[in-house]
Amino acid sequence: MQLETALQQHFGYSSFRSGQKEIIETILSGRDVLGVLPTGGGKSICYQLSGLMLPGLTVVISPLISLMKDQVDTLTQLGIPAAYLNSTISNQEFQEVTRQLRQNTLKLLYIAPERLDNEGFISFLRQQPISLVAIDEAHCVSQWGFDFRPSYRKINHFIDYLPERPVLASFTATATDLVQEDIVKQLDLKDPEVFINSFDRPNIKFTVLEPDNREATLYQLINHEEAIIIYASTRKQVDKLYEKLHRKGYAVSKYHAGMKQEERRQAQNAFINDQTNIVVATNAFGMGIDKTDVRKVIHYNLPKDLESYYQEAGRAGRDSLEAEAILLYHSQDIMTNKYLIAQSSDQLAEERLETMIRYANFTGCLRNYILEYFGEDTTEACQNCSTCLGEVKLVEVTKEAQMILSCIIRMKLNFGMTMIVDVLRGSQNQRILENKFDELSTHGIMKKYSAQQIRDILSALVAHRYIGVTEYRGLYATSKANSLLLGEAGLSIKERTYKETTQSTTIRPSTNVNPDLYEALREIRWELAQAEKVPAYIIFSNKSLEDMASKCPKNEHEFLAVEGVGSVKADKYAGQFLPVIQEFLSTNKNITTKEPEPLRRNTTQTASYLESAEYAEEGLTPYEIAIERGISESTVLSHLTQAAEEGELEEFDADVAASKKQLIKKAFRKVGTEALRPVKEYLEEEATYEDIKYVLIEYLVKDS
Repeated sequence: MQLETALQQHFGYSSFRSGQKEIIETILSGRDVLGVLPTGGGKSICYQLSGLMLPGLTVVISPLISLMKDQVDTLTQLGIPAAYLNSTISNQEFQEVTRQLRQNTLKLLYIAPERLDNEGFISFLRQQPISLVAIDEAHCVSQWGFDFRPSYRKINHFIDYLPERPVLASFTATATDLVQEDIVKQLDLKDPEVFINSFDRPNIKFTVLEPDNREATLYQLINHEEAIIIYASTRKQVDKLYEKLHRKGYAVSKYHAGMKQEERRQAQNAFINDQTNIVVATNAFGMGIDKTDVRKVIHYNLPKDLESYYQEAGRAGRDSLEAEAILLYHSQDIMTNKYLIAQSSDQLAEERLETMIRYANFTGCLRNYILEYFGEDTTEACQNCSTCLGEVKLVEVTKEAQMILSCIIRMKLNFGMTMIVDVLRGSQNQRILENKFDELSTHGIMKKYSAQQIRDILSALVAHRYIGVTEYRGLYATSKANSLLLGEAGLSIKERTYKETTQSTTIRPSTNVNPDLYEALREIRWELAQAEKVPAYIIFSNKSLEDMASKCPKNEHEFLAVEGVGSVKADKYAGQFLPVIQEFLSTNKNITTKEPEPLRRNTTQTASYLESAEYAEEGLTPYEIAIERGISESTVLSHLTQAAEEGELEEFDADVAASKKQLIKKAFRKVGTEALRPVKEYLEEEATYEDIKYVLIEYLVKDS
């Protein structure tokens, strides 16, 4: 039977998609295959039709329970004998599947890789006539992939145990060259034919937004008709968005790994069957869901890597009709992701996050950025992304980019971003003097620019590959930089609002010190805080700056005498603050101490406890807020307690068992909430102080 005839007969399609027929012919010829096809590119037809054309059984290994059920249901409706074995089936269902296998009435069997841990099951499969083993989501076998699953490493041992080696066909939607090589190695594919289809999904419009209010922007993007997936990075964020959308009358489901299995199944089915048109989910949702009419995929937070982002975005428009993939980007997502990355042992996670950050800040064609990352050559702009359609306001920075590149070339060695920024802004710190960078013509050439402005331009230069990054995070000018230096190319960055160097409403020193020097020290502190991504007070408190401006230390020994300066901070920061003080003294030799002005606070600044409350409203846990802000978790809990007492916290769910939560709330009603010790004594050994603090915040928000 011709392949086209079989395709029409079994699946009702009149023609193959790009690459499908070639892959199937290779499998039928007995040769191993690695197929890299984008989400929606028709991977499943490749192994399903091959399995129908081959004698015996095809075993499909997939990590996704949702995919198994979805595909088996579809195949069964088409009259194709297929089944799956996973943790959701009953013992009776398991016995029925094994009966069908013994009678050789099944053509396709879907299993999870963890099933290969069961020696009895492997021995049973060894007795079946297996012609083809298809490995879906094959990137899971690679430690360099974005979704490594150790159980995938057992597949080649399973193959070796079979009496006759079947054909191996592995498939993935996203894989860099390094991951492709690792898939071949780890699965021990024999002389495989590698098929790489274009990763392009031209019907999807790619958009990056940086809204001041993400939630308000989200409401502008969604509706009551279209199928929409909203991805959030944490379970708390999913729960929060779901509740708000539900209260506003949207037909919405939620899905994350913290829900019970039956709840997840119901949420998934409700979305697939159009009972709800919106689903809010973590990345646990969507892999293998064959819903073709999703019109929008909205990422509420920055994903950890471009691979998973593109795979998730690719769930839009699988029917080839117009669709959108929208990323709502906020810089605070970077810290949340860095925290999550710190919990893993993935050696490339940090590098992949940097690639994702560059995408979010990219001012060129977004589609080309993605395609080039996956090794696909591009020529023309796509005219179907937010940049190409002129939806992003850009600022020309070609002249500034030339200054930066000239500086990097003159520095000769590959230094990091902080050192380059310091040279451009004219810093006199010890490292700059030791390397004689103060003698460069580019030293201080951008002293009127803030450190953040220069970093944004540097990031754009890296994103556009005018600057390369070494394995030690050093920066260097690439050969492509010549076109920018010669004026043959230009550079723009997204328009942003930057902090002014001085403000009349900033906090003034409360002691009898010169306010201009104090303000200069505050500016340096702010820049260091931005560079280290910590609150300014972590660098030095206001009181330390006042003492510094009062004592005007001339060397590191005197710097140690400033209140709040220990040996560690002296080693770390003396090189940044002492030159500012020395420059100020040399240009103001006859200064007289001014009378102190009244303490005036910037009315636009958010109080520290309210800032923690805002993060909580964004769905971050107290621990995540502590990581984000660079403060202790106990401080965050104090902040949230104060916010709850003052009615500034709309909602908070204590991460404490329901039974324990009830006991603690009963204690509050009995002994009050003024102090924790009486509550702890009342409960005896039933709860920890941390449990009580968590429940106290929820109690103040919801019960009092």
